[in-house]
Amino acid sequence: MQVFEIVLIGIALAMDAVAVGMTDGMAEPDMKKGKMLLVAGAFGLFQFAMPIVGYFAGAAFSGAVERVAPYLSFLILSGLGVKAIVESVRESRGHAPLVFRQKARLTPLKLLGQAVATSLDALAVGVTLLAAETGAGLPMHAAACALVIGIVTFLLALPAVTLGKRAAKLFEGKAEIVGGAVLIAIGLKLLLEGIL
Repeated sequence: MQVFEIVLIGIALAMDAVAVGMTDGMAEPDMKKGKMLLVAGAFGLFQFAMPIVGYFAGAAFSGAVERVAPYLSFLILSGLGVKAIVESVRESRGHAPLVFRQKARLTPLKLLGQAVATSLDALAVGVTLLAAETGAGLPMHAAACALVIGIVTFLLALPAVTLGKRAAKLFEGKAEIVGGAVLIAIGLKLLLEGIL
């Protein structure tokens, strides 16, 4: 395995985080730069940490991860998506004042759920790194490979949040519904990939 392959793995793993980061930007178009860095940082941190966990847990843990991860990702992302849609519909009917809705858009707990759900497949990558290290070899230590994956995710997720903020203007008033639908679609995609 070579460095460019690690970067490609990072790009592939980052795609779900990029899509979710975009929905976060759509749901909160007035998001400040510090929070944008926090969102991208959370995705990058978990994409860095999960391969390390998978690496040290080894093959015994990878089978369980591969069986459970698609269902868990689907449940978390779909739950967050349904919640976003319900909140948007309730707001449009006047059940929740705009002030409260804006404060509750992207809580630390919601961000944690998103970061975990989008990085579960990276656990199996950690096992792959272990296998590559013992076989053909890695260009650097597995932790450094995981760091590359995390940095790639951060670098892709940050502009995705910005793009989502800009896209929110196109979906004026419907951004939260669109974002919720995207979260459900990503969860469904991860579920189908895991089953098939």
